[in-house]
Amino acid sequence: MRRQEPYLEWAAVGAITVLAAVLRLWHLGKVSPDPFYDAAVRSMTLSWHNFFFGAFEPGGSVSIDKPPVDLWLQVASVKAFGFSSTTLKLPEAFAGILAVPLLYSAVRRLWSVPAGLAAALALAILPVEVITSRSDTMDGVMMALLVLALLFIVRALETDSTLWLLAAAAALGVAFNVKLLESVVAVPGLAVLAFLGLGGTVRRRAVQIAGAGAVYVVVALLWLTATLAFPASERPWAIGSTNGSAWNAAFVFNGTDRLGSTSPEPSVTVYIPGHRYPQATQSERDRIPIVPPSPTRLLARIGPLSGERLGLEVLLALLLGVPALIWGLRNGNEPDPERALALAAADAVPAAPGSAPPAPADPAAGRRPRRRPSRMRAGDRTRMRRAAAAGLGLWLLMGIVLFSHMARLHPRYVEGFTPAVAAVLGIGAAWAASPKGRAQLIVLLVALLASVYYAERLLYGTPVEWWFVLVGAIGAGVLAALARSELLGARARALAAPAGVMVMMLVCFSAVPLATDSTSIETHVTDAGYVGALPSEEQRLVSDYVRANARGAKYELAAESATQIGSLIVQDGRPILVLTTYAGRVFTTVPELQRLIAQGKVRYALLGSSCHHAAVTGVEGNPACSVPAVWIREHGTDVSHAAGLKHSGTLWLLPGAAP
Repeated sequence: MRRQEPYLEWAAVGAITVLAAVLRLWHLGKVSPDPFYDAAVRSMTLSWHNFFFGAFEPGGSVSIDKPPVDLWLQVASVKAFGFSSTTLKLPEAFAGILAVPLLYSAVRRLWSVPAGLAAALALAILPVEVITSRSDTMDGVMMALLVLALLFIVRALETDSTLWLLAAAAALGVAFNVKLLESVVAVPGLAVLAFLGLGGTVRRRAVQIAGAGAVYVVVALLWLTATLAFPASERPWAIGSTNGSAWNAAFVFNGTDRLGSTSPEPSVTVYIPGHRYPQATQSERDRIPIVPPSPTRLLARIGPLSGERLGLEVLLALLLGVPALIWGLRNGNEPDPERALALAAADAVPAAPGSAPPAPADPAAGRRPRRRPSRMRAGDRTRMRRAAAAGLGLWLLMGIVLFSHMARLHPRYVEGFTPAVAAVLGIGAAWAASPKGRAQLIVLLVALLASVYYAERLLYGTPVEWWFVLVGAIGAGVLAALARSELLGARARALAAPAGVMVMMLVCFSAVPLATDSTSIETHVTDAGYVGALPSEEQRLVSDYVRANARGAKYELAAESATQIGSLIVQDGRPILVLTTYAGRVFTTVPELQRLIAQGKVRYALLGSSCHHAAVTGVEGNPACSVPAVWIREHGTDVSHAAGLKHSGTLWLLPGAAP
């Protein structure tokens, strides 16, 4: 049986990974697409220039607000398998799947096999991660890169290898290129983990960390720096920037503005305190905006970042994981739970009649050697466990503090610390299940009681999943108590209790996330947003009319806003003349628009909204009141009804264009 242990272990990892795959791939094509990023993918398939810069529209005049590294994966997917809702999401879905065994490997090496399995399961079923991986946004890829960096750092600690540390820094740099400052949430904790876990003198470790920091900066800024090699006239205007620079979009629009309340990002609905939101069904609760910043924001009962999607696992990570990490800081050299089980199992085998007395027990005797490099000694193991406690604890704390107080927050942003949540929860579950002192039992019972109460509050009653929570809590509590009593023999306590406690704990902790996952898949929940999504019938009528009357024009039409017509770009793949970028900032002036009209390059404009300020033009933040939009309304011809549209003032024949 001992020789089969590694196979059973990896069979469990495989089963958890399959579960993660099912949750992320089932009915993937039915999840609503993200018109903004999908338009960029469509445009990037048309030329190498568009591909490199992440052009938003086929003409390459404007680009998305982030480096296009993740979109490169989506371009490869649609090139290989065709452009569809499913192929656009495959890179994100597979990134979420791959992160599960990677996290297992990292936590197993840092702590123990039970901790690794529990962490992998926690990440596999975490609803906010499942939803993000099923959406065609880039946060899931970034999260997988953070887990990869964690694993590389663990390998560096095991082997005392600078190369593994540099590889981790490079992975973090790529993560920055995927989701910018969101990825930085993990950097301080991982740096602490590396510094405390590496061997050698303080000076040597400081030099290693400095070298890794240099690699991180170089890789993180590689794409942004490469854009400067092109003349300004060849660089698309980065949407969201104030000066067209990708650097400005990265560090201002996606940096300082996100932390405050000044972001010009469109389509962000703000929670209104005191407003009576419908909460009778899960669907209604999910449509409520994220609650305002507060210390308990991540534990909210309502909204797309509710406790069902994230808060329950965060609470368990705090109640179970933080005590386990503190214990690890103080007792980093305590034996692994699985080694204690091996000792008990060896003692449980009866001696043959007439045989010699058994030799003193050796934890490693009679079993395959642990899969760690030969350089790992007891002192190294102690140091690595203490480093893990400090590093993972800091990562978790930074995520909780940041996302509890961040003014502008999308649920997908929390991918910056979901691996820490899962890892700390897994460590805490393994620690609480081990047959040791009363401290673990008290912590476990508190966590179980909190889970039962919090689940009832989240679910607004006692549906079937709540009964699984209750049964699992009772089973785990009873087994844990028996393991520390004298009712069972020492061998029975060591062999049966830890595994049984762990199983019942997982039943208790997994019921709500799995039920939430099922509901999310059934209702095709997405975290991508609908920026640039036109009503399907309106889009069809506009496209048909404009193509029938194009007369060789270069641009399909002029768009009031850069984020207005993403779904039209996805459908037709034609260049769009952008009139304004974010906050109604004019991109195409009236004289330039007149010149293009005279050259026959553009004939129509899609305005889509009205300006309520009459003759006032240039109203800040409103593209409908921008100078070019007002000029078109004053001098153009409204052809909305001719195109079959229900609402007037939508489609315009531009002034000077031949009828």
